[in-house]
Amino acid sequence: MTTTLLPTEQLINELQSFGVRLADSKVGAASRRGGAGPSDHKAVTINGRTVMVPIHTAASFESPYRSLAPDADGSSIIERDGVTVGRISFPNQPRFYALQTFDGIPYSKIAVLHSKDVLATTVLQTCIRYQSRTKTCQFCAIGQSLAAGRTIAHKSPEQLAEVARAAVLLDGVKHMVMTTGTPNATDRGAAVLCESAFAVKAAVDLPIQAQCEPPDSDRWFERMKASGIDTLGMHIEAVTPAIRERIMPGKASVPLERYMAAFEAAVPVFGWGQVSTYILAGLGDTREALLEMCSQLIARGVYPFVVPFVPISGTPMEDHPTPSPLFMHEVLYPLSRMLKAAGMSSGTAKAGCGKCGACSALSSYEKA
Repeated sequence: MTTTLLPTEQLINELQSFGVRLADSKVGAASRRGGAGPSDHKAVTINGRTVMVPIHTAASFESPYRSLAPDADGSSIIERDGVTVGRISFPNQPRFYALQTFDGIPYSKIAVLHSKDVLATTVLQTCIRYQSRTKTCQFCAIGQSLAAGRTIAHKSPEQLAEVARAAVLLDGVKHMVMTTGTPNATDRGAAVLCESAFAVKAAVDLPIQAQCEPPDSDRWFERMKASGIDTLGMHIEAVTPAIRERIMPGKASVPLERYMAAFEAAVPVFGWGQVSTYILAGLGDTREALLEMCSQLIARGVYPFVVPFVPISGTPMEDHPTPSPLFMHEVLYPLSRMLKAAGMSSGTAKAGCGKCGACSALSSYEKA
C-alpha cells in the first residue's frame, strides 16, 4: 500500500473542504445533523488535534477521502484514491449523554459535546429571523434539530447548570459555548445568556463563551462579564455588505459599523483576544476582503475565527460549494502570521470557538 502522509494542517484543511466517507459512521461520539452553528459533522482526532469533519453533506458522499474500519485501538487509516495519507481516531461518546434531567429531558437535548472537551448549547432554539425566508440566514438550520425532536426550544438556567456540572465531572469538559437564536431587536439574546451563565457558574467552575448579535446597548457587555461570561462571540459570517444583504438579509440590518463599534466597546471589558467573531469563508468574499477584515479585527483586539463554509442539508444553500483547500490555505496561512505578529492565538482564549478550533485548520496553521 502506498503511503504519503500529509502535514496536519493540510490534512485537516482537505478533510474539512471535501469531507470524508466513513467505513463505520457509528464509531466514536455521535455525529450531529441540523441545528444552530456548524453541523452535519463528526469529531475526529488527527495527530492529537480534534476537529469537526463533514460526513453528512453532498460533497462528503463523493469525497476522495475515506476512512477504513477502525482497528483494535480505535484508529482508522485515511486514504485518498487508495493512497494512505494519515490516521484518525474518534472521541468516545460522552458519559453524560446517558443521563436525563430531573424533569425527564435527556441531557443531550440540553447540550452536546463538541470536539472532545467542549460543551455546546443553543439556549434559545428559535430566532425572530428564521421563520421568514426574506429575513433568515440562508445557511442556517437552527429549526431543524428542534423540528426533529433532538433538542428543546428553551434550555432553562437550571437545566444548563445541571448538565454542565455532569459534563465536567463525568467527561472532563474544559469550557462551554452558549449561543442563541436572536429573540428580539434590543438585547438580541444578551439577557438570556446572562441568566444562563450565572446559573452554570453557580454550579461549576467552567469557562464560558457567550455568542449573540451585538446588543442595542454597550452596557450589556459589563452585565455579561459580571454574570460569569469569560469570552464573547459576535459573528459577522460574511464581510462584504452586498453578500451579507443577499445571504443574511435580516442579520444584515445590523450593519458592520455596529459590529465594529460593539467590538471596540467589548474588548476593554473582556480583554485582548477574548472577543471573537466567526467568519465563513466560501460565501463569496474574496481572499483580499477576508484578510482586510481580519486585519481590522485584529487591530481592535478581536480574534477572527475563519472557518470553511459547509452547506447543511435542507437549507437554501445546501448545494452551495465548499471553498477549496487552496483557497483556505491562501487565507489561513497569512492570517496565522497576522495573529502571531499581534500576539494573539487560539491558545490564549479562555473559552469558545477560537479556543476549541475544531471547525477550522487555523490553530494548526498557528502552530505549524
